[in-house]
Amino acid sequence: MTAPRIILLLFMASFISLFFYFDLEHYFTLEMLKMQQAAIENYRMAHPLLATVSYALVYIVVTALSLPGATLLTLAGGAVFGLLWGTVIVSFASSIGASLAFLAARFLLRDSVQAKFGERLKAVNAGVEKEGGFYLLSLRLVPVFPFFMINLLMGLTKMRLLTFYGISQIGMLAGTIVYVNAGTQLGKINSLSGILSPALLGSFVLLGFFPLLAKKIITLIGENKIYKKWRKPKKFDNNIIVIGGGAAGLVTAYIASAVKAKVTLIEKHKMGGDCLNTGCVPSKALIKTGKVLSLVPRAKEFGIYALSADFTFAEVMERVQNVVQTIAPHDSVRRYTELGVTVMEGSAKLVSPWEVVVTTKTGVETISARSIVIAAGARPLIPPIPGLDKIDYLTSDNIWTLREPPKSLLILGGGPIGSELAQSFARLGVRVIQIEMAARLLMREDVEVSAAIVAKFRKEGIDVRLEHIAKEFVVKNGAKILLAEHKGQTVRIPFDQVLLAMGRVANTADYGLQELGVQLSERQTVQINAFQETNFPNIYACGDVAGPFQFTHTAAHQAWYASVNALFGTFKRFRTDYSVIPWATFTDPEVARVGLNEQEAQAQNIAYETSIYGIDDLDRAITDSEAHGFVKVLTVPGKDKILGVTIVGEHAGDLIAEFVLAMKYKLGLNKVLGTIHIYPTMAEANKYVAGVWKKQHQPKNILAWAAKFHTWRRGE
Repeated sequence: MTAPRIILLLFMASFISLFFYFDLEHYFTLEMLKMQQAAIENYRMAHPLLATVSYALVYIVVTALSLPGATLLTLAGGAVFGLLWGTVIVSFASSIGASLAFLAARFLLRDSVQAKFGERLKAVNAGVEKEGGFYLLSLRLVPVFPFFMINLLMGLTKMRLLTFYGISQIGMLAGTIVYVNAGTQLGKINSLSGILSPALLGSFVLLGFFPLLAKKIITLIGENKIYKKWRKPKKFDNNIIVIGGGAAGLVTAYIASAVKAKVTLIEKHKMGGDCLNTGCVPSKALIKTGKVLSLVPRAKEFGIYALSADFTFAEVMERVQNVVQTIAPHDSVRRYTELGVTVMEGSAKLVSPWEVVVTTKTGVETISARSIVIAAGARPLIPPIPGLDKIDYLTSDNIWTLREPPKSLLILGGGPIGSELAQSFARLGVRVIQIEMAARLLMREDVEVSAAIVAKFRKEGIDVRLEHIAKEFVVKNGAKILLAEHKGQTVRIPFDQVLLAMGRVANTADYGLQELGVQLSERQTVQINAFQETNFPNIYACGDVAGPFQFTHTAAHQAWYASVNALFGTFKRFRTDYSVIPWATFTDPEVARVGLNEQEAQAQNIAYETSIYGIDDLDRAITDSEAHGFVKVLTVPGKDKILGVTIVGEHAGDLIAEFVLAMKYKLGLNKVLGTIHIYPTMAEANKYVAGVWKKQHQPKNILAWAAKFHTWRRGE
């Protein structure tokens, strides 16, 4: 804490201590006020200006230091100065004092609170910035809430001082008038608690709803302004129109149909979206084949003299497509039609907030709905690298069409997609060169996670090039070459084919968003609020097109909120819950995570403890010759509350589920430790890491006494 803060804190503490030490509180009682009322009035009449200033200063100090007595002083204002001037003086003095308390809390505590809990308070700060005035006004109008607590808590937020002062001045006026008026009838008051009758208190509570009502009115005015360009249909063809038949769109349509809403789903390409056709499903099918092939050179580890594998690249890629076709009926037009969804295969274009023009093979049709859900997904990012347009590059969309293996495959990107495909193609015998501009792969994971993956990749023959920045593609004498910068030097990297795996961008063009005026975020995703709403209250977005996560499971998660809010938001809305989001990278070893890892905790200045269990010690991992990796759990210091978990190892994506459940339902490591886990399984690693935490928090004093007790029982 800085010197000015220490000085202010000492001053305030000293003043408050003196107040209670000299028992000044007894001067702020109803009995004392009645006894001294005549003397005070005489002094006011003799020295009107000095009395007014002195009274206001005392009121300001009491309010600023959150001392008891504000209620009594308000009564005194009415008794001494009358209703009009008493109200004026108290109104300004109370608002100034509240603002000083607000500033003191901000000066002394806000920086440290924001530094320690900044990430968690992002939503609070955003809410205060957008709607804090309404809620402050509601709190000021309801005297049930202690005003000094409101002053201090608001000081910890990013609310502007002028906003706080202005709303406090207005919001406290009603209560001020009631108390000042009561003070004018001081002789009739027997106790402070009698000033506010239950009926009057109830009136204040109802008064507190006025800001919320005002907010609703302002919202309606804003909506009318947004919608004024279009004529709203008197009736609608659907309850919901869903644009996009990927994970988010399918779940949205499924939920709507399940609650008997009329829903139309529009998909212009393939049902199932990226996950089924070009993402999760084909990549995991390829990973499985690669896993089988990786066991061949490891035959001796399993007591087998030798193994061999006879395959063709084309057959492996055909198997991938067969897997896609086997799963496709789950997401098919037929299935969703049977569920009651109207499926239209064609391109959509928003022409009003309620209407969509659909172009199909058979013609053009305009359909309407009370709500529209955008679930248009994302596509691979194509970086603006000079010369890229001169070569036939691959992405995660079209790499599945390969039937001949590249002689050498250059992969740009060290994230999950690039890493999964790099290892898979390397295991199929392709020479793989992986380029990453950062200092390590999987930058969102902790350092030791990245190190484990890089070590495994290099052991399997993948040429991992870190800190290489792609600058230009050139074709010379038919040879393709990447010019990359590495530590200030230009490096020439020849290759046969290149795969771009540098991220994905939301699909926001060519279906009317810009023309309609749907707002985009800085990341060029559809801008949504906490309820999946866009700036048009009846238009929602979910999945990759909205972010912030681009996972199939989070797309489905968001879709539930989008669908339910679109259908029932008039009566009850649900905020999307991002508190526990897991994900996995399906390299070998797998990497799975939920909650915070160490680098995130450090960046957010969140205190934590770590418990690490090495899977190389796990019986099942040893029997399977997969004794590698670890489970790392971050907990609140001194407690078993889980902040985050990272697992590296065989089946990490499955093992993480237990911790997802634990975090979701606030179960600590003691609960995990007390749960029976089947022996021998990989899941025992979760129990053992809980045991590591328990061992680190042994009650040493109790155990010392237990040792003495057992020694005594032995008669020694």
